[in-house]
Amino acid sequence: MKRTHLLLTILLLLTHLTMNAQSLKGTHWTARKTGDHYILSVADQSSILDALTDLVTAQRISAGEITGIGALNEATLRFFDPATKKYVDKTFSEQLEMSNLSGNISISEGRPLLHLHATLGRRDYTALAGLLQDGKIRGAGEFFVYPLNTRVVKVKNEAVGLNFYDLDQQ
Repeated sequence: MKRTHLLLTILLLLTHLTMNAQSLKGTHWTARKTGDHYILSVADQSSILDALTDLVTAQRISAGEITGIGALNEATLRFFDPATKKYVDKTFSEQLEMSNLSGNISISEGRPLLHLHATLGRRDYTALAGLLQDGKIRGAGEFFVYPLNTRVVKVKNEAVGLNFYDLDQQ
């Protein structure tokens, strides 16, 4: 009897979550909002950064986490050089498997700031990794966005040359 009650409760909860899912559409993406989370598909030949920024802006997300996988035919990675306090960019124009994308969402100078890192696999099974400046989907781009119920601000730390969380600001 207790097991039947537990199974029925779980079934009702899943039905409730599914029925409350909301479909969303942007210029280069489609998404489903389920609870507080988003499941996002970025269209083929679209910019990852443009699509994610569009979703975050449209949904007014000012803090959160992003994860993703997919296939790209172009990616620009950045590497920070602490000696010069500047990023060095390198663009790779080849078919790549994005085996992992992880990052965070914050606000900088009043606008959404996406801080994304990616691991990209090449045809010869070597890997590239770094801060993802942008990437162009070629195939599938699948992402999860987990908003936080707060606002996180980043400000430039001139001594280091990077944006840091300013957790005193809201």
